Amino acid sequence: MDPYLENPAIWPDLHGKLIYGAADMLSEQLLPRYVVRSDLRVYVSDENDPGRKVIIPDVRIAIGDNRRPPRRHKRSNGKQSLSVVEPIEATILIDDEISEARLLIRNAVTRDVVTVVEILSPTNKVPAAQGRESYVEKRKQVMSSGSHFVEIDLLRAGNRFGPEEELPPHEYLVNVSRADKRPRATLWPIRLDQKLPKIPIPLLPGDPDAVLDLQYLLDTAYDRAGYAVDVDYSKEPVPRLPPKWRKWCESILKQKRRR
Repeated sequence: MDPYLENPAIWPDLHGKLIYGAADMLSEQLLPRYVVRSDLRVYVSDENDPGRKVIIPDVRIAIGDNRRPPRRHKRSNGKQSLSVVEPIEATILIDDEISEARLLIRNAVTRDVVTVVEILSPTNKVPAAQGRESYVEKRKQVMSSGSHFVEIDLLRAGNRFGPEEELPPHEYLVNVSRADKRPRATLWPIRLDQKLPKIPIPLLPGDPDAVLDLQYLLDTAYDRAGYAVDVDYSKEPVPRLPPKWRKWCESILKQKRRR
């Protein structure tokens, strides 16, 4: 994983490319028995939503360097009065309708949902955020249904949807929950310096799993989007890396002549 791609300013674009790239990869394996379709989860984010900070990462009031000092008016006796407030222009946050895509694998004949594939967004991992509440509700619906559930978390920040058991150290996590095996699931705890895995996508009984190659999916999205041109590797990634991984990242960037 490239930690620079986790930046909230970049992730929504990458998220869409991963979703539709995964749809293409799976469709090649599953047609004509199954169809793969995107599905939108929609919620409203208002000004009180804790998730706003990862939807709109940096909203500031820009005044510039040529600011004029406050005006002071003289009274008739020659003494100065209190300064007069000068108006400024600012961005006022308004309610936004947010759409997040996921994949549904359906039986081509019955149209029943066989498997749901989710790639987490930053707002899904912010406590009390509208995006997390919306995601949790949909997650519970799938987990209590007869559909398989695949959850891909390629974001370091935020609260994870992990099991009660203690997991090995990891930055990213993949969860494949087979409907017939719940509450047990298969997990991939992934370190930052590890190659992303090929994960099985469960289907109907008797059908072999499809395979989703996450590293190929990410690499293809990266190349096609031209992120190498757009990402500023001279700065620290957002969110920032701890010291251990910062050194590792700097060595990689130097090898690739990005630093």
